[in-house]
Amino acid sequence: MKFIHFLSTFFLLAGTAIHPLQAQQQDLCLVPYPNDITVKTGQFKAAGAPFRIAPEIDSLSREAILRFADALSINTGIRSAVTTTGRQGGFVFLCDKTLGEEAYRLESTTDQVTVKAADLNGFCYAVETLKQLLPCAIYGKARKEGVRWTLPCIKINDAPRFHYRGMLLDVARHFYSVEEVERFLDQMAFHKMNRFHWHLTDDQGWRIEIKKYPKLTEIGSMRHGTMIRKDWNSCDNIPYGGFYTQEEIKEVIRYAAERGITIIPEIDLPGHMLAALAAYPEYGCTGGPYAVGHKWGISDDVLCVGKEASMRFLEDVLTEIADLFPGEYIHIGGDECPKTRWENCPDCQAKIRELGLKDDGKHKAEHYLQSYVTDRIEAFLTGKGKKIIGWDEVLEGKLQGNATIMSWRGVKGGEEAVRAGHDAIMTPDSHLYFDYYQSTDTDNEPLAIGGYIPVRKCYAFEPFSPKMTDEEKARILGVQANMWTEYVKSTDHLDYMILPRMSALSEVQWCQPENKSWMRFTSQAEQLFRRYDVQGWNYALHIFDTLYELQRGEEKGTILLKLRANKDVPISYEISGDSTSRIYTEPIVIRDSCTVTATAEWTEGRQGMPLVLDFGVHKAFGQPYKVNGTPEAAYGRQVNNLLTDGIRGREAFQYRTWAGWREEDLDVTIDLSDRPVCSSITLSTNVQKASHIFNPMEIIVSTSEDGENFQEVARMSYPAEGEHEPDGPKTYSLPFQESAVRYLRVIARPFSEIPEWHPGHGSKAFLFANEIIVR
Repeated sequence: MKFIHFLSTFFLLAGTAIHPLQAQQQDLCLVPYPNDITVKTGQFKAAGAPFRIAPEIDSLSREAILRFADALSINTGIRSAVTTTGRQGGFVFLCDKTLGEEAYRLESTTDQVTVKAADLNGFCYAVETLKQLLPCAIYGKARKEGVRWTLPCIKINDAPRFHYRGMLLDVARHFYSVEEVERFLDQMAFHKMNRFHWHLTDDQGWRIEIKKYPKLTEIGSMRHGTMIRKDWNSCDNIPYGGFYTQEEIKEVIRYAAERGITIIPEIDLPGHMLAALAAYPEYGCTGGPYAVGHKWGISDDVLCVGKEASMRFLEDVLTEIADLFPGEYIHIGGDECPKTRWENCPDCQAKIRELGLKDDGKHKAEHYLQSYVTDRIEAFLTGKGKKIIGWDEVLEGKLQGNATIMSWRGVKGGEEAVRAGHDAIMTPDSHLYFDYYQSTDTDNEPLAIGGYIPVRKCYAFEPFSPKMTDEEKARILGVQANMWTEYVKSTDHLDYMILPRMSALSEVQWCQPENKSWMRFTSQAEQLFRRYDVQGWNYALHIFDTLYELQRGEEKGTILLKLRANKDVPISYEISGDSTSRIYTEPIVIRDSCTVTATAEWTEGRQGMPLVLDFGVHKAFGQPYKVNGTPEAAYGRQVNNLLTDGIRGREAFQYRTWAGWREEDLDVTIDLSDRPVCSSITLSTNVQKASHIFNPMEIIVSTSEDGENFQEVARMSYPAEGEHEPDGPKTYSLPFQESAVRYLRVIARPFSEIPEWHPGHGSKAFLFANEIIVR
């Protein structure tokens, strides 16, 4: 239905006459797009235009305007004079306290550009809009010849949809210098974001100086090595580390503040504390020895919160954090805290008895012990004028305070939080984890943690659910994307992962829903990328990729392949065995095993990754089937087309080539109408243990002549994969006695309990599948 809607919308637009001013407005590349904009006729000449800055404008806002004036002077080669009084004309900046927080008004005529705002952020965003209205050379650092320095006559009245518009950068797994962090802040400012979530501590490194506890950086900032790619049994044995002094932290805070960005530091507790325990083992349940983590993932060794000394340690650390960072929020983590050590720790068990905590069928006493930690730390920081944010795991217990919840495991945590009266920030791994792959062709992508979040999926995110009341919606403070860096070591790689997804995110954060337009956004991609180029930012080109849809063909045993692009451009394709390159005009009928390679031909030589689809024809290829077991809602919408389409899925599991089961078995009946002779089935699965996706526990194969009465022909049980076995796509084959088969039923059972070694022990595992191959 989405494909049909896209085409119908496209042809509706293509057949509609567009007014010249409307066409001019569509040509504007403004990201995020203003919520109220009117394009008029005429141009304003910017080169050498004077600047008049009203004297009542505050010093930080004045500095932001002066940076723009300097950039214009340097890049045009003509100095723009700056005054506080003077005649009309040129750029005029005025303070208007009637405007809302972060709002701005901008109006340009052929003689004058007038900007009004009430605060620093409003002026910063107006300046960013002005720069985007000018030629891309405004982002350069030297005069460039042959540039026409004009901007259109226009009227903009703009303000963001959400007050909280954030990005997270993890510097614990891989360290980024002050200069690299400031570069990240520049990218945020470009996209009108205002909250920088700085993930400063984790098992693999402590990155901030704490003067009372110097060993946190002397020992905790350095690991003895790092695991190699995704080989969990490996270590490169190359010492790795780095940290920020408090003076360097102050420099970054200053730099961010000048750009209207508030920093939210994260000190992850009570889990993800292995680096701290390596420095101060007395604060752990076992006493150590501990070592800074060299592997990714989760450690059972967490802070011993039964000891009063451990709590004083946290308070001492957070006192220095609160004194350093002027923002109202401190993030205390709270995620992925195994309770294994607490269950066997005399101090923690004594604290549980002291507090009268009990298992209650919903949560264990140890979950309520973490709630005690969260509430105590919140009360402590409240006394210092701060508020806390925690990941959605902090809801697993009973919170007494007013912690803001950051919902990362989908949106359910945020929905639960606002129903319970908490504020929430939406940052779901389903749409906004930028460490996930952007392409399913993972072999040709930089290494990533897994998953699949293309630009379009990020752009489509809506933080309000239909069931939310107006009061609950008011508690959604905003939206954030997370850039975790287990596999991201350099700024070049970092840029590639966040751009252009950060541009898509900015419209989710800023634009009212009715002002978002995927067609407008993609039509501006080439101009947006030219701005990236001038600033030296790397980026992914997947917005230029060829997209596809598979449907069962009208001809029995065939699949229809439909191709499209994010813009109305030609798509060329080839089919293996035939070197002829064709332009796509109609769906391609797939009858035999083959490889189809397709590329959308964008202008300016831009191309995304070629689409390469390997079709493997087998005896169930293109055949209809009935899904008896219900897949998980988030991973099952596509199940009716993918199990016999001949495409084997790749590593990126959050993609339409995979369907997931958890509460029920995978249970599918395939109609092999011609009664072919069959002797085996192969189930194609995907194992991603960190995401709770395991191999099947059992597979059962049955056959039938009438589709109702089945006889079992094969059954196989499997142990759960171990901690150190490699993840990725895997197949499980079951042979059976050769026979003619009309109906074939395949049941695959997910594990009802994740193994003990896993942090998710006790919960149900997912089973992901994508093709049932019949031989």
